[in-house]
Amino acid sequence: MSIYKKIYSEIKKAKKIVLARHIGPDPDALGSTLGLKEIILNTFPKKEVYVVGAPASKFRFLGTLDKFESHMQDGLLIVMDTPNIKRIDIPDIKNFEKIIKIDHHPFIDKYGTLEWIDDSSSSTCEMIMDLVSNTKLKMNSKAASILYAGLVSDTDRFMFKTASSKTFLAVSELLEEYDVDITKVYDNLYMRPYKEIKFQGYLAQNFKITPNKVGYIIISEDILNEYNVDVATPGNMINNFNYVEQMLVWTTITFDKDANCFRISIRSRGPVINEVAAKYGGGGHQRASGVRLENVEDIKKLIMDLDLVSADYMQKK
Repeated sequence: MSIYKKIYSEIKKAKKIVLARHIGPDPDALGSTLGLKEIILNTFPKKEVYVVGAPASKFRFLGTLDKFESHMQDGLLIVMDTPNIKRIDIPDIKNFEKIIKIDHHPFIDKYGTLEWIDDSSSSTCEMIMDLVSNTKLKMNSKAASILYAGLVSDTDRFMFKTASSKTFLAVSELLEEYDVDITKVYDNLYMRPYKEIKFQGYLAQNFKITPNKVGYIIISEDILNEYNVDVATPGNMINNFNYVEQMLVWTTITFDKDANCFRISIRSRGPVINEVAAKYGGGGHQRASGVRLENVEDIKKLIMDLDLVSADYMQKK
């Protein structure tokens, strides 16, 4: 039996389904969970389906989230876009009898009773499109719009190498069959208040760059308050610096007072960075990763390791 049919069979059998993803969600994590909820309810209207995890105000246009409650633990748990256990945005997974993992990141932890990992896929949203195409699950225009938004965001508007011919074919079929207002999707994803434009200017002016082309900036709570932006804003802006000639690797390092740690987003135009992120308890893709650290000394070590990776890349090129 194919992985598609196995996942479909578990969804069909379950009366209650909980959809979860990683902490600090991006549009792919939110889009895949909220999109799959819409698809399941469109196929099986009588099922109980919950999407749990902390909200992200910037992406609230994608849909409404549910507060996790203990009664949900007798359902089927589907975790998406999350390679490692400790990044799952749910209190505890051990009380769930069945767990399905759907993810497009390189493998880190095994935690699902059924796992579907495809790190060649552009996004988890693309994997959900693939799941629908190969099962009796029923898409609709609302789900299609949500999934399109997640895919567009995770490929940075199809500019990343992960956007393959398969990705374009899936999107072509989606747009041909369903009513997706792509202009509205882009407006929701990329329209920003002027304060964020000003904050982006601050970032551009204050990156420090190592001799081996690693750009980094540490953003304090005071700076966030000065520009009236939230702790997620710097990480959401990181792809805006993709084409700075002097930076091969770049990272935003933002202090999160509520979590009492630094939220670190890392990007690369060549050097493989996810192994460095994994060394410090994070992870992600080869050229797009993240990690959370608690002190400045570890941040200094992380930057040094990124500098070494970048130096090695330039030497071999």
